[in-house]
Amino acid sequence: MVLAAGLGQRMRPITDTLPKPLVTIAGRTMLDHMLDRLADAGIEEAVVNVHHLAGKVEAHLAGRARPRITISDERAELLETGGGVKKALPLLGSAPFFHTNSDALWRETGRPALAALAQAWDPQRMDILLLLADRETSLGFDGAGDFFLGDDGRLARRGKAQSAPWIYAGVAILKPALFADTPDGPFSLNLLFDRAIAAGRLYGERLEGRWLHVGTPQAIAPAEAALAAQPVDA
Repeated sequence: MVLAAGLGQRMRPITDTLPKPLVTIAGRTMLDHMLDRLADAGIEEAVVNVHHLAGKVEAHLAGRARPRITISDERAELLETGGGVKKALPLLGSAPFFHTNSDALWRETGRPALAALAQAWDPQRMDILLLLADRETSLGFDGAGDFFLGDDGRLARRGKAQSAPWIYAGVAILKPALFADTPDGPFSLNLLFDRAIAAGRLYGERLEGRWLHVGTPQAIAPAEAALAAQPVDA
């Protein structure tokens, strides 16, 4: 599932007339960057949710053949990261699935991230597996970080620590059953992350590359420069 319903308020004034997933970075929309990665990883079907300027997203996706796209329509109510998935569950099936933000963007310097995430997935130990980016090497990110990563791959929240070394990079593998006891209407995936932490079943896989945070119009040019740069060690 690809989340493409958000308002993109920090990207204004661009997003007053263009949904953030359709903002172009290095010749491709952010949404197409993500869908291209999914297609390269062998994903044949993707559900994309829409809300803000939904018709423009739908029109853009009409031209894609890989992966095959199904729209989850949230025009009536923006359901946030968790509620949007819950609404789309009938379209996603009963098996674990990739969950991605449409604006998740990175430059790989090692293993393809989605393939690495799929290879690391172990449903016997995990309820959720997150792709993690190194806070210090990420471009355009000025936050304190999200998680600590244990030697066994389990994740813990930053909590009251001044900083944490790992950022959630906007890509995860989730089990549909996690949504069985969740609120109706809007809610955040953080609810499921916290439940998985409490059960010792939230894990992380490190991105081999550089994560690019494109939250504002001013972040577009640096992200394009980073994508165009010659390969170097991350």
